[in-house]
Amino acid sequence: MKNLIILSTVLLFMMASCKHSEHVKQEDSELLVSSPIVVDTSINKEYVCQIRASNHIELRSLERGYLQKIFVDEGQNIKKGQPMFQIMPLIYQAEMEKSKAEVNYAEIEYQNTKILSDKNVVSEQELALSKAKLEREKADLKLSSTHLNLTTITAPFSGIMDKFHVRLGSLVEEGELLSTLSDNSKLWVYFNVPEAEYLDYVARIKKEGPQKVRLMMANNEIFNQIGTFETIEADFNNETGNIAFRATFPNPQGILRHGETGTILMPSHLKNALLIPQAATFDILDKKFVFVVDDKGIVTAKQITVGIEMPHVYTVTSGLTASDIILVDGLRKVKSGDQIKTKFKPFRELIEELQNLQAE
Repeated sequence: MKNLIILSTVLLFMMASCKHSEHVKQEDSELLVSSPIVVDTSINKEYVCQIRASNHIELRSLERGYLQKIFVDEGQNIKKGQPMFQIMPLIYQAEMEKSKAEVNYAEIEYQNTKILSDKNVVSEQELALSKAKLEREKADLKLSSTHLNLTTITAPFSGIMDKFHVRLGSLVEEGELLSTLSDNSKLWVYFNVPEAEYLDYVARIKKEGPQKVRLMMANNEIFNQIGTFETIEADFNNETGNIAFRATFPNPQGILRHGETGTILMPSHLKNALLIPQAATFDILDKKFVFVVDDKGIVTAKQITVGIEMPHVYTVTSGLTASDIILVDGLRKVKSGDQIKTKFKPFRELIEELQNLQAE
């Protein structure tokens, strides 16, 4: 029995020694802390957008007939006035020749009637009827000539030819779609903005004038041209609460095409924004928390409200002040009520290290 008591005492002493060692180890390890910073900063608000050519039209047949000639190719750069398609013109050519002959006949008839009218052989009314007939035939000739001209479809502006919807020799009906033509030298980019941000924009444009924006393309590269707001749609969408904006971008190198998508980056200026490292936060359900450390090293979990997310940084709208000390490293090693040793690092140094790590 005496031996058992001695053994128990030794075991208790060993366990106490282990706990003491662990306690000392935790106290000796320093955890990284920092403070929020209050600064004026700028961020880019992102909006999914649709890219449209400023001129994008459908090319349709204006007459019925067989597609006799195609002068261009799909994807080709087209110049203004360049012929693109020709519908078989034989019927319209014949109609125009017939109209020419009828004009000539009516002209001769009118001249003869005029001679007779000058000699008072026929009445002035008959001369007027002859002249009216001549004018009618001239109008028919003009109409025939117009129909003939419509068999050749020319480019109304310079642009890029899209794919063909018909092939050579096809019988096309009046109004049938042949292809589309896009002028991509200037692009209209459409995106939707919530009502609150629209009001901020209206206030800002009165002070600063037209706003400049950037475009992030589908490959996450920034487009090399700067866009400008030009128009806002008249009405809000009652279902979404958004209003459509349009920005115009020059496209001198033809990089972008009609129908692409991207992301508009709209600069927004924040005054006296409270910033903290993202690494200092942790989630419980759908809420965000940080560990605040007091002057005695006691850790306390504190709920915060996050405003805007930026690279490595959150803006905080409530729950913290600039004088708070927050735990940045070892969040999983502690819990509320623990006492820790800390090593302070200024906010700017901390963010610079995180940026360097990402670059590597």
